[in-house]
Amino acid sequence: MAAFAGPKDWGRLLTAMVTPFSADGSVDLSEARRIARFLIDEQANDGLVVSGTTGESPTLTHREKLDLLGAVLEEVGDRCAVVFGAGTYDTAESVQLAREAERAGAHGIMVVNPYYNKPGQRGLEAHFRAVADATALPVMLYNIQGRTSINLETPTLLRLAEVCNIVAVKEASGNLPQISDVCGSVPPGFRVYSGDDGLTLPVLSLGGHGVVSVAGHVAGRSIRAMIQSFFDNDPAAARRLHHETMPVVKALFHAPSPVPVKYALSRLGFACENVRLPLVPLTEQEKAVVDRALADLGW
Repeated sequence: MAAFAGPKDWGRLLTAMVTPFSADGSVDLSEARRIARFLIDEQANDGLVVSGTTGESPTLTHREKLDLLGAVLEEVGDRCAVVFGAGTYDTAESVQLAREAERAGAHGIMVVNPYYNKPGQRGLEAHFRAVADATALPVMLYNIQGRTSINLETPTLLRLAEVCNIVAVKEASGNLPQISDVCGSVPPGFRVYSGDDGLTLPVLSLGGHGVVSVAGHVAGRSIRAMIQSFFDNDPAAARRLHHETMPVVKALFHAPSPVPVKYALSRLGFACENVRLPLVPLTEQEKAVVDRALADLGW
């Protein structure tokens, strides 16, 4: 298996992969393999994030997360970066998951703000440091106040960026002035990824490196072309592709994520529409919104 030593190997387009469930509610590892292949071969992703929010990580057991990681690594881990979502609201569990993911062969760790606890900035920093200290793998921090009730403030992030293996941040605060401060202040080589599909191009313009995407499940090639156009100094093409992908981005977030994107993939032939409570399936009206967006993409 090829080694992915740092963020340069993760690439610019990573998709936070959904977790497929069988009719009995168990994780469908066979279908996870199919989806992983599709995301790399057909949707042009550079890497995958396994067991992130889009993977319904809060309702996955410790064992399910690691089994999912193992299946994806075995299927595509020699062709792309596989980053593992080790973050929980429990520092000890996050540390254990990071260690086990490293032993399993993950190429990186993503650690979300600890949700529900609201630990404050000192606690947040201590949490991230503890997880980073537990592994030699490169670590991506994941800042998403809307799901965690706490914001990773820029001064805290800059202190964490001094830790040798904390090498990136997924910025999903939605706060462009803050993201601008981050992009302008982090040390050279530290990568800022957009955590919102709709803000990918603005974040790139501020100095961002790429995106950890949801829409990359179905619009990966367009998103990749947009990113490439930006770095090829073709802003007109990048803007055009941004506007072309926005309808599907809006459709995939018009109901609680990842329910819409799992339905979208089911329309493409994958057995992954099932979600775990407290998430519930789309209504027929909500499905119609996704169907229209897929039709606009040419599916």
